[in-house]
Amino acid sequence: MSGEEEENAAELKIGEEFLKAKCLMNCEVAIILEHKYEQIQHMSDGDPASQVSQVFEKSLQYVKRFSRYKNPDAVRQVRETLSRYGLAEFELCTLGNLCPDTSGEAFALVPSLHSGGRFQGDAGNDKIDKMLNDLSLIKKFE
Repeated sequence: MSGEEEENAAELKIGEEFLKAKCLMNCEVAIILEHKYEQIQHMSDGDPASQVSQVFEKSLQYVKRFSRYKNPDAVRQVRETLSRYGLAEFELCTLGNLCPDTSGEAFALVPSLHSGGRFQGDAGNDKIDKMLNDLSLIKKFE
């Protein structure tokens, strides 16, 4: 066995490259792809050679379907809200994409929240519940 640690997302052992990577939520990807789609449509002026690929269209459909937030201001607020809680990028995006209702669901979906003592005990549950409540308010007023 090599000297490298085994990767384990539940303990935030996901590799140095991934820890430093910028992750995007589905709703952020949807905004980017929608903007690109509009650019392509505007520039093509009906030219069939300038049409988007089937992969692009399917990707756009996917992220639009699974985006919990549609409004660009709400998307920005979600990222800002989650960023205040000291989450790793992939934790932030997982919570932003899946929108759990309870701290129990959040811990089940993102077990790494338990690591590092960030969200331990009742205080940790309360912190997660507050974060999830903040997200539900954004969704409610979107």
